[in-house]
Amino acid sequence: MTSRKLLSILIPLAALAALSVNANRTVNAQSAYTCPSGKSSCYQSAYTGLTELQEHGRDTWYFWTGGGLDADGKTVVGDQALWRILAVESHGTFDLLQAVDSRYRGQRFKLFGVISDPDCTKAVHPDKYGLWLDDCSSPDVPQLPDVPGEPTGVMGLRKFLNPKFKESEWDVNQYMADPAKVEPPYLIGVACGFCHVGFNPLHPPADPENPEWHNLYPGIGNQYFREQLFNTAKYPPARGLKMNDFRWQIANAQPPGTSETSQVATDHINNPNVINNIAYLDYRPKHRERTADGVERDVYHVLKDGADSIGSACLDDPTPHPGVNDTACAALRVYVNIGMCASIWTTLQDPVYGLKRPQSVFDPKKARQENSACNTGWLATQPRMEGLESFLRTLTPLRLADADGGSAFLPKDSQAVARGKIVFAENCAKCHSSKQPPQDYKGDSTDWFRNAVMQDDFLTNNYLSEDVRHPVSEIGTNSERAMASNATEGHIWQDFSSDTYKNQPEVHITGLVNPLHTSLHLLPVDATGGRGYYRTPTLANMWATAPFLHNNSVGLFNNDPSIAGRMAAYQDAMEKMLWPERRPGLKTIRRTTQASKFKYEEGGTVCIARNTPIDLMTNVDLVTPEKFRKDNFWTRLFCHLTGTGGLNGLFLLTDNAPDFVQDRGHTYGSKLPDEDKRALMEYLKTF
Repeated sequence: MTSRKLLSILIPLAALAALSVNANRTVNAQSAYTCPSGKSSCYQSAYTGLTELQEHGRDTWYFWTGGGLDADGKTVVGDQALWRILAVESHGTFDLLQAVDSRYRGQRFKLFGVISDPDCTKAVHPDKYGLWLDDCSSPDVPQLPDVPGEPTGVMGLRKFLNPKFKESEWDVNQYMADPAKVEPPYLIGVACGFCHVGFNPLHPPADPENPEWHNLYPGIGNQYFREQLFNTAKYPPARGLKMNDFRWQIANAQPPGTSETSQVATDHINNPNVINNIAYLDYRPKHRERTADGVERDVYHVLKDGADSIGSACLDDPTPHPGVNDTACAALRVYVNIGMCASIWTTLQDPVYGLKRPQSVFDPKKARQENSACNTGWLATQPRMEGLESFLRTLTPLRLADADGGSAFLPKDSQAVARGKIVFAENCAKCHSSKQPPQDYKGDSTDWFRNAVMQDDFLTNNYLSEDVRHPVSEIGTNSERAMASNATEGHIWQDFSSDTYKNQPEVHITGLVNPLHTSLHLLPVDATGGRGYYRTPTLANMWATAPFLHNNSVGLFNNDPSIAGRMAAYQDAMEKMLWPERRPGLKTIRRTTQASKFKYEEGGTVCIARNTPIDLMTNVDLVTPEKFRKDNFWTRLFCHLTGTGGLNGLFLLTDNAPDFVQDRGHTYGSKLPDEDKRALMEYLKTF
């Protein structure tokens, strides 16, 4: 009974200082390009040195939503179709057209962590349809003849005319009351930049509510994004979810800077995870796997658990082209997940709450053959993946030494940094370095790392991860994300994961705290079918990307993108990583703040007591028979019983990912002397 809204993915482009193109060309933060308005900062002026292919990929990253209208001009083929489906299915609970309301401009970052488009301004009046949308008439708005849609004023969201709209039937008040009752004039689509573009750590904005283009960066990930709060936003706020609605409880418990990538289709696990930051893709390790088409390939592990390790298997030409389409299928999986071919795959499951039917497998080849809109969107998107990958390969780590005012925070004690290098070599490099001992190396690997870290070029071209999947039983972190099931055999994204992933050894997960009696532990859980693993994340940009761990659970969140704010978050997060006893621990169990209810569309209600662990309810994989979704004597009795909390023990027995403490695990380094811990912290600032 999770209230998940679809994963948001990606955000707008930024000006880059010291951005490497093809490992030897430099993309500068300013260029000779003059904005039409005469400003010093606009989208085009953020780059020099990009090839035509990379510019095409940049535009894809920022603005492409998987298509526009079909050749007949009537069928929506981009992901905007999905967001309309979700608005209808949820009767407006999830409605991006209402979320982009211009009256929130000036407080979007504070309330939702989203970034306003630098080229747009706050509306002074509603448009002719009574909708409040940002004024994006500036001459600086990028002219992109090959990219459909228009800016909404929110980075990464695009506006499209709705081919089903009939002005004679339009009623703005009726729409606001229930978007399912009337077709709106516009549809909203999601581009990669919605989640992945964030504030540039090197050049943070003076005012986060009013950034300029050089304050934005395409690969850092929006660490401040409040996904569920934005996706359910209404204006005025009183029209939104109320505290006594269980969906409000879920939305407010989601950590900032995370995205719930298994919301649609839901896997019945509340597992929002941090948005990946992107750097040094040219040096990311690959691993030999058998992809879904039965071919052995060298592939990347892209998702947190490496589930979408598919190489080029989903392409019309599946022949591997290293450096060209290594990540194309993973990118296409994202476009499908955020809405491409939605008219097909939303029929294979209940797209909003997952309560009406179980999942079926989405077969992209069959869908393309049987649905012209799906095929049109696929054919329009696939050719853009080469440019997208080429652009992403230009992104390099952002060094604190290059940040505006960053020198004030650099390590001052060279001896401490030198000691930190040795501590890293002895305790971290085995997993967090793409530079590894040669395969024929016969000596002690720790000795090799001790020598390697002392070289001036150790961090150069180092992905800072071996990108191997490790069992969560070894790492000890919260296992909910590792238990995601959408890519397992028989589930909706089965064809986007490798056979190697699906046949990994079973993982035995222990250390599970009983959230109803926290002094007790639950029985171990076995993860099968590919579940139970996390790949090692890169440590690139870690000075600027705290809090830490896959779910942003360790460290201070201060909503402050300034250099000082980022360094304060880094300091706190590192202290909690290396001194685990300082972590909140049991306090990170997500709980309801008051009694709440979840109401079925058919009229029935589930009541939830105050202080109930949220994941106790969201992690129940249950297709509910229709009679139990309706309002009747038995459902009212059941609601009364559940509202007391007396049946929570039964829910616990059916929880398919019963891991509630969010900040547990990854205690590597906790037994080091305090002096070594502090030395390591100083060295990691330079990553």
